[in-house]
Amino acid sequence: MNAELLIRPEAETDLAEAFRWYEDRGPGLGERFLLSVEAVIAAIRRYLRAFAVVRKQVRRVLLRRFPYGVFYFLDGDTVVVLAVFHAKRHPRRWQNRV
Repeated sequence: MNAELLIRPEAETDLAEAFRWYEDRGPGLGERFLLSVEAVIAAIRRYLRAFAVVRKQVRRVLLRRFPYGVFYFLDGDTVVVLAVFHAKRHPRRWQNRV
């Protein structure tokens, strides 16, 4: 199934900040980060319930090449992305978004 996708503004901000951070480290690295996020989101949309529930109805998928997780939940047939967080950040920061 290919579900609809909604990325919350806070998650968009997470993506923009991470992109800038990686791009400052090396040209093209930010783009590779975004491609990795896109691959994870495509997998989520195909396999909605295949990933671990980490809190209430929120699921998490870890990126392969970057220490980030994509946090999402399902709202009917829509995937709602809450956050794209570095693995070392305190989980309360994304949990407050639920």
